[in-house]
Amino acid sequence: MIKLVPVAAFLLLANPALAADPEAKPSTPTRGVMRYDTNKDGWVDKTEWKAGQEARFKELDTDKDGKLSQDELFARTPAAPGNVLPSDRQVERQTAYFQRMDSDKDGFVSKAEFVAQADRNFARCDLDKDGRINTAECRQALRRPSATPVRNDR
Repeated sequence: MIKLVPVAAFLLLANPALAADPEAKPSTPTRGVMRYDTNKDGWVDKTEWKAGQEARFKELDTDKDGKLSQDELFARTPAAPGNVLPSDRQVERQTAYFQRMDSDKDGFVSKAEFVAQADRNFARCDLDKDGRINTAECRQALRRPSATPVRNDR
């Protein structure tokens, strides 16, 4: 279960609702992984994913300094419905995830570190290795154990 935390956290960060309905009506806002499907073909390819992750980084970087603090990475809009303060366990998981993303250990996640994690997440979701993903494929990937062991830096 611990091995799934980084991928699950990132996918939730991409958008809290991975449960995008592929049969959803066009008027329904696209959420989760599928919000990056810019050509609306039902799949997110690497180009769409990369553009979406770069836009997400820019959105998260609220102070526009080119790097993300832990607060920026996990910030939630207080007025958004359903947003509540994270539990202590969630804060612990967020901290551990942030520390893994911060590969140079400078206390910030650079755009390169953010995109590198996004690339790992795409590769993990792309079970059939065809260079494209969708919600169903990501859900299936999250049910599988991670191929890379999670480091415990304690």
